[in-house]
Amino acid sequence: MVCASPLLLAQIQAGGAIQITVSGVPAEEKTRFDLVYPVSDSGLINMPFIGQVRAAGMKADELATSLQARYKSAGIYTNPTFQVFDSDAQKITQQVVHLGGYIRKTGPVSWSRTLTLYQAIQAGGGANEFGSMKRVKLYRGGKLKEYDLTQSQFMNIPLEVGDTIEIPQKSPFTGR
Repeated sequence: MVCASPLLLAQIQAGGAIQITVSGVPAEEKTRFDLVYPVSDSGLINMPFIGQVRAAGMKADELATSLQARYKSAGIYTNPTFQVFDSDAQKITQQVVHLGGYIRKTGPVSWSRTLTLYQAIQAGGGANEFGSMKRVKLYRGGKLKEYDLTQSQFMNIPLEVGDTIEIPQKSPFTGR
């Protein structure tokens, strides 16, 4: 038996996410399957034991049928029942903070719960020869705060997902 969510009547999209559950498999293996799966930009999902499976362009019931057939034909399970649901996470995106300004490497830096302002800047290679660590700008939720990172008390400012950090140019008059 194959079940599909009425929430996913449209085709599965590359770059999105789907939730898959399975029954008819040993209980200890069920936890390997009952997850949210990112659909890669090339349209594939990575399934336990069988590897990559095309998902993009299929409807939920088509993918569920395909998964059932693949696991049966591989002799892994005799009677699995897959369910495919639209995930609330429309696109699983990497959690990052953004670096800009006079820094050696601008762009996103992977965020973690322990990432600090100073650590993020160091991950970007630090300020370049024109950048000032005395007036580092942190943009969060539409608000701006400025920190002097030559002072140790400001180095451990915790970052949040989506923060933007800007290293300003040194003042030509003060060198700050």
